Amino acid sequence: MRGLAGIWRRSIQARVVTSTILLSALVISLTGWALLRDVASGLAESRRTAAISEARSGFEAAQARLDAAVETEPGTQSQSLTQMVDSLTSARGARRTYELVLQGPLATAGGQVPVRSSAAILPDALPRDLANTVKSKAGTYWRYSKLGLLGGKDREASVVVGSQLRAPGTGDTYALFYLFSMADQQSTLDLVRRALLLGGLAMVLMVGGVAWLVSRQVLDPIRMARRIAERYASGNLEQRMHVSGEDDIARLSTSFNQMAASLQSQIRRLENLSRLQQRFVSDVSHELRTPLTTVQMASEVLYDSRKRFDPQTARSAELLKGELDRFESLLSDLLDLSRFDAGAAKLALDTIDLTQVARDASKDPTIKRKGIKVKVIGADEPAVVEADIRRIDRIVRNLMTNAAKYSGSDRLEIEIAQNDDCVSLAVRDFGVGLSGDETNRVFDRFWRADPARTQGGTGLGLPISREDAQLHGGSLVAWGEPGEGSEFILTIPKPDGSAATPALTSVYA
Repeated sequence: MRGLAGIWRRSIQARVVTSTILLSALVISLTGWALLRDVASGLAESRRTAAISEARSGFEAAQARLDAAVETEPGTQSQSLTQMVDSLTSARGARRTYELVLQGPLATAGGQVPVRSSAAILPDALPRDLANTVKSKAGTYWRYSKLGLLGGKDREASVVVGSQLRAPGTGDTYALFYLFSMADQQSTLDLVRRALLLGGLAMVLMVGGVAWLVSRQVLDPIRMARRIAERYASGNLEQRMHVSGEDDIARLSTSFNQMAASLQSQIRRLENLSRLQQRFVSDVSHELRTPLTTVQMASEVLYDSRKRFDPQTARSAELLKGELDRFESLLSDLLDLSRFDAGAAKLALDTIDLTQVARDASKDPTIKRKGIKVKVIGADEPAVVEADIRRIDRIVRNLMTNAAKYSGSDRLEIEIAQNDDCVSLAVRDFGVGLSGDETNRVFDRFWRADPARTQGGTGLGLPISREDAQLHGGSLVAWGEPGEGSEFILTIPKPDGSAATPALTSVYA
């Protein structure tokens, strides 16, 4: 069942063919049922009309025989009626299409009504309501019934027609019944039913085959487009669809090829731009390193001698030193990004305890200057991983600094959790928070959530932190709700574990 369910979910052709077969089977079944009902009704009506006409002729002949009889003694009259039943039965040729049942005289002293029949008919073969009606009043009456014979297992459908007979000599009344078998009509109906069943089955199979053929003609180009799209996704942009004819599928293939060519051109252009940008950043960062070092040395000399300057010059020396430090930090970030882009970033692995990293980060001077209270959770047990202490410390301090600068929160929480595979460190604030789109864009380079809240940041801290986390085989994710704060979760795998399942789940997840 799971395999069939999988085929149903994945295959459009299977759904189209199955739905077509089921719907056509339903329509054909309803049509066949209606036709079969009409045929059965027509056969029954035709047989009933013929049976009533033939029975009336038989009733008239039997009544005429009684009228012509001169015997008045009951015994002699009973013998005459027996001969009449035998003669009426044998008068229709070798193949009888009906049976006769004669009951009477109806009014007897002992309450037992004599019954004579042309065959070994079961006592309850006559419909009870029809027998009572015929006995109670004159006229011709009929019913559909099942004809059963003694020793027989099955009952045949039949039309039973009954009427009263009156003996003029004695005044006795008799009930005469004609039982017409409908075996021929039943055989005809069975033949029609088999023909409808076989024809319907053939029609369903034919419709299913047509649906399969048509859906295949339509879906084959779509399957080809899917396979080519998968190759595009894997980086192979040279594949093209085969165009044959001028129909809608051919136009779709042409449009698909044009789209692929346009994508290939755009991707190549973006790749070239990306390579140029990376090269530019790398070259500029390296070229600026030497003059920056010289300027930095000169600024330090001026900064150290600021007490001998006038206030305006001393303030200028302080501003120069601060901006040069900020520029050096930006240059360092750009160099790190160029290493990540070039795949040249390396780890200096060592055994570190993330709980100690969290405690050290909670004592950051920036946090203390802003008067933010920091609570460390889950630091009772060591959380040991193999990592580059410089990069891990940079990640945590970036998260703390961002929370202090941009969140507007007066308290922070650092939580440590671990399982058999990995260790997670979360930094949560209770400030302005992040929206759903911002949680994805917060790791974009140079992106800032709200320029009005900017306090001199470069927009590179979080992108570098995510690159550092991924370099360790871990992850860095962000969660948040507007007005309720935000949370950043760093996950680092243990030496023999996997970071696929974080040890800590965000309260916003």
